[in-house]
Amino acid sequence: MGLAKTEIFTDAQNEVAYYAKAFGHPARVAILQYLFKINACVCGDIVNEIGLAQPTISQHLKELKHLGLIKGNVEGTSVCYCIDLEKWATMKNSMERFLNMDLARKDCC
Repeated sequence: MGLAKTEIFTDAQNEVAYYAKAFGHPARVAILQYLFKINACVCGDIVNEIGLAQPTISQHLKELKHLGLIKGNVEGTSVCYCIDLEKWATMKNSMERFLNMDLARKDCC
């Protein structure tokens, strides 16, 4: 398999692709929706809410944390997760610029 060659793309293009990865799996979308719905840090209810195995949820949480959209705080023997609202706003701004490109364009056909 070849390299992604991300260096040939602009920072904005890489940023959109980076954030879009968060929405590339419905489990990550469901986790984000759940965290917004409860509006608090969650320590263990995610597995019961989403309905996937603990290792699967852990992998998706790890990916969302890597992307910066959630924060994880250690509390005792567990990690509690919540939305990182500052990073969420950054992601929204980046994605909004990308998704609104059509507003400046006239129909070509």
